[in-house]
Amino acid sequence: MADEVSVLVEGGKATPGNPLGPALGPLGVNVVQVVAQINEQTKGFAGMKVPVVIKVDPATRAFTLVVGRPPVAALLLKEAGKEKGSGKSKTETVGDVSMDAVRQIADAKGADLFGRSVEEKVNQVIGTCVSMGLTVDGEDPRVVLKTRVAARGAR
Repeated sequence: MADEVSVLVEGGKATPGNPLGPALGPLGVNVVQVVAQINEQTKGFAGMKVPVVIKVDPATRAFTLVVGRPPVAALLLKEAGKEKGSGKSKTETVGDVSMDAVRQIADAKGADLFGRSVEEKVNQVIGTCVSMGLTVDGEDPRVVLKTRVAARGAR
């Protein structure tokens, strides 16, 4: 049975230090090789945290990487050009994203989101905007969600 190590690393900037080195060292795998592969596979997500699962076969010490997609929050922050979301999301907004960007994020996350249709996945991304203090096309995301749900109910 393979040992698994799950970590969240910054795209293209993994290092043999924490959290990888201490987790992989006891498994006998070459940490430098693992870091090099992680950086190669995550360089497209520069500036974002990316989930990575390293599966190590204890007998051969061979490893495989499973690189996930960044969280919706990280994609939204990148789109808005912000470092972090609002600490007071109900009263304070920190940025704005377009509806096109929301739709692209919903498409990019695909099966990672729980909605059955693209519209439900878009609503889930808009919901993340609510908790982060981001507006959607200059409007409060709660208003955007209500409008979308009301329009869908009218069909």
